[in-house]
Amino acid sequence: MSQVDTAKDVYLFVHGRMDLQQKSIDALVSKGFAKDKILSAVPNKVGSIGDYMAMLWMPPNPDHIKIQKITKVDPVEPVGMIGLWKGVSKEDILTIPL
Repeated sequence: MSQVDTAKDVYLFVHGRMDLQQKSIDALVSKGFAKDKILSAVPNKVGSIGDYMAMLWMPPNPDHIKIQKITKVDPVEPVGMIGLWKGVSKEDILTIPL
């Protein structure tokens, strides 16, 4: 976790698994992320370079959270459920078991 800046926003993608949202938040908090920095990911608002994406993986039955750092944000036309996130480049940095 030393490469993670816990002061940055974390956008949580639950892929429709609302039943795992609180469990995911609790897992992120237990690893040092600030609860008030964990935001539900929405298609019409993306994070900034240096922020994080926390994705339940692998849908539809995830067993861990994949943490990715946003490295680039390109302007795009929103597409379906992905929305503006289509223009976000990221790198995997760690996983957290659920």
